[in-house]
Amino acid sequence: MAWHEWPLIVFTVLAQTSVGAFLVLSVLLLAKQFPSRTEQRLHKAMFGLWVVMGVGFLSSVMHLGSPFRAMNALNMVGSSWLSNEIAGGSMFFALGGLFWLLSIVRKGAEGVRKSLMLGAMAAGSFFMYSMIMVYMIDTVPTWYTGLTPAAFLLTMVVSGVALAHLLLTIAQHEVTPVNTVLPLLGLFAAFGVAISTSMLSVHLGGIQTSVTSALAIVPDLATLQFTRLAILSLGVVIWLVPVFVKKAPTVAPMAIAFVLILASELIGRGVFFGMHLSAGM
Repeated sequence: MAWHEWPLIVFTVLAQTSVGAFLVLSVLLLAKQFPSRTEQRLHKAMFGLWVVMGVGFLSSVMHLGSPFRAMNALNMVGSSWLSNEIAGGSMFFALGGLFWLLSIVRKGAEGVRKSLMLGAMAAGSFFMYSMIMVYMIDTVPTWYTGLTPAAFLLTMVVSGVALAHLLLTIAQHEVTPVNTVLPLLGLFAAFGVAISTSMLSVHLGGIQTSVTSALAIVPDLATLQFTRLAILSLGVVIWLVPVFVKKAPTVAPMAIAFVLILASELIGRGVFFGMHLSAGM
């Protein structure tokens, strides 16, 4: 585990979770699924989403060591994926935050708020694409694989959808199909995580340098991945219980499910940063 990289672990997981949740909630809002009273409760509940995103950004600043370094990194927007990532994340935070604020205080025309929401969705998608490209480095064979974008996208889905469902539950939404569709989407994403985890072990087993092997740099890989999948499975099962008993989810179990799923993704991201291996080393 690369716990020394904890700022990046926290930043990438929380950012992907926030963007995933925002996309889910935005689609539902654009589809006019809620009466106005529920929509207002949801906007209030979305404060939690921006707290998660804010903690992620704070972690990224701690990784850089100074906020001024983040500003310097923006000098290469368009030619550096790291700069694009920072710019995309900042735009997502700014547009999404302004949309949320106007919705809370009920100011601005509906068309303006809708435009801000769509802009935030686009910025969030660009943010995620840039984040993926930052780690697609051909001199790091352990990362230079389709499993890297798969892992990042799966985090967006499994933890992002869980956060969205938690916020919907807090808002006491009344769209019954959502309580079935979102947990099932999370279940399919969890299966994807399990498959990608197995494929990662095979991928790492085929990477050998003159000095070491990819598996040797993560000696506790099997234990960590088993722990991750066990925690993820428990979280998804708790999430699915209301579907099985045909009842609406409540806040406390949904919060527990989300925390477990988030913890599993943090472990997985720790493994990801721990398996950094440059070609020829």
